[in-house]
Amino acid sequence: MSNVDTIKNFVITEFLPGTAAGELAADHDLLNDGVIDSLGVLKLIAWVEDRFELAIGDADLDPDNFRSVEAIDTFIAESRRTAAA
Repeated sequence: MSNVDTIKNFVITEFLPGTAAGELAADHDLLNDGVIDSLGVLKLIAWVEDRFELAIGDADLDPDNFRSVEAIDTFIAESRRTAAA
């Protein structure tokens, strides 16, 4: 499973139960549409840290990093690249 699928499954399970994976576009704005609120963002960040073994620092807490499934996937990829360098 790709990161996009993994992230999408988490978002659907936690925030959009009953939604089919195909109904959630990878670029859907989860924050502006109210799918994820401020407490949901904290839950999402904790899950990303645990699932992808990343340490997310204060500088990474930009809402744009968690705005969509696509943005989360990009954030994870960039964080891994940075950690490997």
